Amino acid sequence: MAETPDKNLERLHAVVHGWVQGVNFRAATQHTAARLGLSGWVRNRPDGTVEVVAEGPKRELEQFERFLHRGPPAAEVVRVEIRYGPATGELHGFHIRY
Repeated sequence: MAETPDKNLERLHAVVHGWVQGVNFRAATQHTAARLGLSGWVRNRPDGTVEVVAEGPKRELEQFERFLHRGPPAAEVVRVEIRYGPATGELHGFHIRY
């Protein structure tokens, strides 16, 4: 039986542009998401951006989005593309994808 997603949860999909690879961005993103209780993943993309998918309550996702706009200290975030949608409930834990 498929898991029914919680109607109070949302899904954030982000693409982060700037100096965001090789600056601890994925690890800091994973740490921040775990601290906020979010599920999802983060990965580097071949074009130099970082892609993030996270699910959780809207309030925590908004805090997470603020982190994505600044990143860890060595990052230089230029732009973040964000889309929100309904949670799927398929994500468990927060992982770095390689």
